[in-house]
Amino acid sequence: MKLITYCIAENEKVGVLTTGENSLYPIEVFGLNFKTMLELIENITSDEKKMIQDKMRSSMLGEILLTEVKLMAPIPRPSQDLICLGVNYMDHMNEANRSLDDVDFKDEDPAIYFSKRVNNAVAPGGYIESHLDIVKDLDYECELAVIIGKKAKNVKAEYALDYVFGYTIVNDVSARTIQLKHKQWYFGKSLDGFTPMGPSLVTADKFTFPPKLWLQCKVNGELRQNNRTDRLIHTIPEIIEELTRGITLLPGSIIITGTPSGVGLAYNPPKVLKPGDIVECIIEGIGNLKNEIK
Repeated sequence: MKLITYCIAENEKVGVLTTGENSLYPIEVFGLNFKTMLELIENITSDEKKMIQDKMRSSMLGEILLTEVKLMAPIPRPSQDLICLGVNYMDHMNEANRSLDDVDFKDEDPAIYFSKRVNNAVAPGGYIESHLDIVKDLDYECELAVIIGKKAKNVKAEYALDYVFGYTIVNDVSARTIQLKHKQWYFGKSLDGFTPMGPSLVTADKFTFPPKLWLQCKVNGELRQNNRTDRLIHTIPEIIEELTRGITLLPGSIIITGTPSGVGLAYNPPKVLKPGDIVECIIEGIGNLKNEIK
């Protein structure tokens, strides 16, 4: 099922998208009372998930049109920084080696992990702040995000699926000069408004594992990125196993798995984002995360 967070009458609520995806069911119509998506992720049971799916198939429930609500990021305020993978598609690794000086990434290298600060995730249709006073080369990165569903420690790769609640889309917006100047990626990827997320959170049962989904990014309608989410160098099961050897992942933890080739920095000349540009991050089965640069 596709879960969303929305705002109606200035109240934040959790809902389930209808099959046609032009309306939603408030979570309350299923007899559940989760106030936030994080509360739902941490507490919903398998029986409750099945009950929702059964009722959606067999019952007439009270629907609300999406035009009557404001869609928010599925997890508007993550409880922790996002865990990110760098240079995790072969084609992106190759373009990074071509575009950047003094780097020589190899696919046999250990995974590159870094974190991304987010106070408030940008909603679908919301604005990405350009920070023109300090940012001269704003860039996009469409990524599949993995949402952890239960406390995970020392998880073997073959059992990783048991700990995945679902998936969403994150645009890992990046300020390239800041990123490269500091020789690490935290600051250049963590400015306010740099984490668009959504439009929905799709539960893990809807896809094979690991997911094999087309991922695309368009800027003003021009296709920039086009790849599949099963072409990661370091796979989702491997990532979860490695991280949980030393880190306890809690429900609601978000791992963004890397971006494929086609980022703006890699073009000659670079295709940086500017105010008024429309960026669309699209992942098959999850939706279209569209945002404007402000």
